[in-house]
Amino acid sequence: MHEKERHRIILSAVEERPVVTVLDLCSLTGVSEATIRRDISTLHMQKRLRRVRGGAEAITPPQFVGLAGRPFAVNETLKTAEKQAIARAAVDMCSDGDSIIINGGTTTFQMVHPLARRRMQVFTNSFPIAEHLLKHSKNTVMVSGGVIYREQNIILSPFDNDVTRNFYARRMFMGAQGLGPHGLMEADPLLIQAEQKLIGQTDELVVLADSSKFAQRSSLVLCQLERIDTIITDDGVSDQAAAMLEAADVTVVIADTGGAQEEAVS
Repeated sequence: MHEKERHRIILSAVEERPVVTVLDLCSLTGVSEATIRRDISTLHMQKRLRRVRGGAEAITPPQFVGLAGRPFAVNETLKTAEKQAIARAAVDMCSDGDSIIINGGTTTFQMVHPLARRRMQVFTNSFPIAEHLLKHSKNTVMVSGGVIYREQNIILSPFDNDVTRNFYARRMFMGAQGLGPHGLMEADPLLIQAEQKLIGQTDELVVLADSSKFAQRSSLVLCQLERIDTIITDDGVSDQAAAMLEAADVTVVIADTGGAQEEAVS
C-alpha cells in the first residue's frame, strides 16, 4: 500500500473516532507498527493529526463517531477484479422472482451490475446498492431504516423492531472483514448487531470474500463457520483455508477473474 493511501486511511480513521491506536491502524492498512508510527509522525509534523501515546487523534475531535473499519471509498479500490468475479458468481445463484438480502460492503456492491438484468425483491442496508438498483434495474428494493454512516455508506437502526423483522429471504449475501477458524469476523459491535438480525431472516447465508480475507482477523465474531452455507472466493484461496471450510461443511465456490467459476462441494 502506497504512503498516500495509508495517510488517507489514517486521517479518515482519526476523524471517525476520538483516538485510534497503532494496532488499529496496522489492521486497517496491513502494514507494520514501525511504518504506522512513521506515518503518524509525518502527519503530526504536517499538523494534520495529533500524535498521542500508542496512536493518534484528530486535531479537531469528531462530533459524530462512525463505525470501525476502512471507509467504503478506500475498500472500493482494493481487489476490484476479484470482487467483480465473486459478485458475478453470487448473482448466478439467483433467479428472477427470488427474495434476497444484500448486506452493505464493497464486494456485495459489485452485485448491482449483473443484477441490473434481473427482477427480484432485494432488501439491503446499503445506501449505494439501493440507489444503483433503483436507477439501473427493475428490481423491487427495500431498505432498512436508521442512521446512514457516511464512511461505510451503510444504514443501521438502533431499534430491535425495525423493518428488518418483516422481510424474509431465501438467501442473504454478505461480505466480511475477516474469516478464520472461529468464524466470520467484523470490526464494529453495531455492525454485528445489524448483521445478526439480517442473518435471522434468511434460510441460506452466502459469504462473498476475496482470498485476502482469510488472513485478516478481528476481535468480534459475527457467526460460526457452521452457520455459513456457501463461501464465494477467488482462486487465490490457500489449501489451508479450503481445508478449514471443508471441515466446517461449507460449500466453496471459486470465481476466477475471467468470470468462470467452478464449485467444490464439501
